[in-house]
Amino acid sequence: MKAQGETEESEKLSKMSSLLERLHAKFNQNRPWSETIKLVRQVMEKRVVMSSGGHQHLVSCLETLQKALKVTSLPAMTDRLESIARQNGLGSHLSASGTECYITSDMFYVEVQLDPAGQLCDVKVAHHGENPVVCVVDISLESVGFMEKNFDEFSKHLKGLVNLYNLPGDNKLKTKMYLALQSLEQDLSKMAIMYWKATNAGPLDKILHGSVGYLTPRSGGHLMNLKYYVSPSDLLDDKTASPIILHENNGKTLILKELKILFGAQVAFNFWTPSFSSITSANSVDLPACFFLKFPQPIPVSRAFVQKLQSCTGIPLFETQPTYAPLYELITQFELSKDPDPIPLNHNMRFYAALPGQQHCYFLNKDAPLPDGRSLQGTLVSKITFQHPGRVPLILNLIRHQVAYNTLIGSCVKRTILKEDSPGLLQFEVCPLSESRFSVSFQHPVNDSLVCVVMDVQDSTHVSCKLYKGLSDALICTDDFIAKVVQRCMSIPVTMRAIRRKAETIQADTPALSLIAETVEDMVKKNLPPASSPGEPGLNCFTLPENQGALHFSTGWRRRGRINQAWDTSLLSRCTHSSVSKEGKDMKSTSTYLLLLVSYVFSV
Repeated sequence: MKAQGETEESEKLSKMSSLLERLHAKFNQNRPWSETIKLVRQVMEKRVVMSSGGHQHLVSCLETLQKALKVTSLPAMTDRLESIARQNGLGSHLSASGTECYITSDMFYVEVQLDPAGQLCDVKVAHHGENPVVCVVDISLESVGFMEKNFDEFSKHLKGLVNLYNLPGDNKLKTKMYLALQSLEQDLSKMAIMYWKATNAGPLDKILHGSVGYLTPRSGGHLMNLKYYVSPSDLLDDKTASPIILHENNGKTLILKELKILFGAQVAFNFWTPSFSSITSANSVDLPACFFLKFPQPIPVSRAFVQKLQSCTGIPLFETQPTYAPLYELITQFELSKDPDPIPLNHNMRFYAALPGQQHCYFLNKDAPLPDGRSLQGTLVSKITFQHPGRVPLILNLIRHQVAYNTLIGSCVKRTILKEDSPGLLQFEVCPLSESRFSVSFQHPVNDSLVCVVMDVQDSTHVSCKLYKGLSDALICTDDFIAKVVQRCMSIPVTMRAIRRKAETIQADTPALSLIAETVEDMVKKNLPPASSPGEPGLNCFTLPENQGALHFSTGWRRRGRINQAWDTSLLSRCTHSSVSKEGKDMKSTSTYLLLLVSYVFSV
């Protein structure tokens, strides 16, 4: 092995020596001057006929080299600014003193003021026909960080300004469109201020309940954005699990795009509910354009959502007929795309969640049939078209509803990998029931039976829940308990863990519950009515009048001096039925008796 390594090393040295000899021989050749001139001309001709791809590659290399250079002087700073302007298709020139750099286009210009040392003093933006306005939010010295040479952020602003006027038509038409956008922004800002002043809401309430969400005005090339929803998991740090303080960069955002149609629907103040003046020739103009609310990335929505949105705006949501797919599949793809991990996950709609003390497996039944026989279909939406600022609150409410539904379903989608035969692995199945309702089925924590929780997303902050179980099954928890957990965490795995822990707590507090369930189940099989209640002897709950058995139940059930005052009469009426004895008297069946027993043990 040693001899082989020495042989390879000697071969490398021999090749290197041969290459050096050839280079020396070529260098020592005496070329005539005419031949040198011919060679230079050939190189120049090749440069002229350079392909566009090669030219772009050369420009890209030069820009990379320029980014690597440190900016330590005024000439270096102006060179960098001019380079950024060229990258964005803009012109540039310097003032006579060399301390002002102007980046220009037909519709706007940016004035960058520098000191003799090349440090940034100020940045101003002037749109067509307007005076320069100092940008103190996004492209100022403090936030852009020119002192730290954060030129990428400055380039983003220039791209935003260019896109602002990336419209068909001449400069006169573009100016009208910009004025329409400006008018819309003013209206939305007034609506936001009215809501904030009337409710004195905090950042979270502004996001979840504000008529236009949490509004951040346009600044420089950063467009106006409306923060409209944030889930409880978004308010926790992924690493430390500590709460995150809300600010204007938190939450999911909608970006108000620059295409426009109205340019003067004035807002009249009426408490915090805006009312708009009628559209006339004095406050509006017909333009071949419209406004857009644009998402940072396309979101999955149901077919019903598309219909409701089009009904709200009166404008088709898509230019061509969209392609529909199972909504749960789109939500799964959307959630997995948030993770930068490029490795694809072979999930087959089965996902695992590792929780403290529990391990869950969730199967998302994307093809489950709805009442109409079809599966729940959806598509991706990247932008929403509208014509009037008064439509924005209605649009946001629809979007919040859809995103809340997506958040619950998406909470099951994780990249956690567990073995299917892991001990104690709990199985759950999530099935759509409608565009706002779904069910979660799982095994009863105590009995060997199937139970189901139906969740109905009524709006972005209210989710109603209903637990369905067998009449002879042990009590797990109340519907209100499930609803409170869901609305607090907006997570199916966390809710299922809480349900199971609550059931375990109930079983620990009521050791006789399983015995009672078995006894009543045996009574159901034998169709034997009970003689008396487990409360005070001689009081038979089945002999109470039909209209008093539920309402006055607490007056006849006493134990250790305590009276049960909590009773759900609607639950009684749904879970009971009448039977006729041989004497012809109406009596409650044993299914009612089971419910009374279990509720009594749970509440006492």
